[in-house]
Amino acid sequence: MDSNSKVIESFKSFFAEVGELSYFTSRFFKEVFKPPYEFKEFLRQCYNMGNRSLLLVSVTGFIIGLVFTLQSRPTLLEFGAVSWMPSMVSISIIREMGPIITALICAGRIGSGIGAELGSMRVTEQIDAMEVSGTNPFKFLVITRILATTLMLPILVFFGDTIAIFGSAMVENIKGNVSYLLYFNQVFDSLKFSDIIPTTIKTFFFGFAIGLVGCYKGYNCKKGTAGVGLAANSAVVYTSMLLFIIDFIAVFITNIFY
Repeated sequence: MDSNSKVIESFKSFFAEVGELSYFTSRFFKEVFKPPYEFKEFLRQCYNMGNRSLLLVSVTGFIIGLVFTLQSRPTLLEFGAVSWMPSMVSISIIREMGPIITALICAGRIGSGIGAELGSMRVTEQIDAMEVSGTNPFKFLVITRILATTLMLPILVFFGDTIAIFGSAMVENIKGNVSYLLYFNQVFDSLKFSDIIPTTIKTFFFGFAIGLVGCYKGYNCKKGTAGVGLAANSAVVYTSMLLFIIDFIAVFITNIFY
């Protein structure tokens, strides 16, 4: 097969993947409002995805706050602008760094888990058994997980941002003898609703993308047990790429309206 044929096949497979993902998304919106509603499974997934990811997100957020402040402080000291540290750190973390880094962590932690779990259920024919028994596996397995990631990611981002800012405040308290009260007063003085609302909205889209791609890859897993690892790996890769695309679109729209 020559290079032109390989390029054509790559484009065909890409557009076929986009079409299948679009159909999967339309099926989600078609069935999400139809009863029965798997509320208990939804709560269980919220617990699995939220509570079990909280420690990882908290540690990562704390390290982000520490490193970002330690790296920025010498430069601000040179310009005599170290008093701007709380404003700069809080706006940077809440607008961009906190949401995208937390989403990428959750893509690796949650997205790969969903892909591997549903993929193993597909190759062991558990999903087929659910269909035969009269249970709707799409509603029980897919919709509950996508809704759970959509709801839990903004909460995880909130915790991660809060702990990141606390880590920054701790550095300033040790290095610059700045009290926590003064630091957080400057943080809240510098923040506006135009910083918080667009960021919160895009975190819902981040969560939806993580759940959607993870469920899509796992639910349509093929090639036996080897496909389970492929589903988990591709779920992380595709989700990470989609997160950056969503982030770019969100920033572009925010800059237009604000």
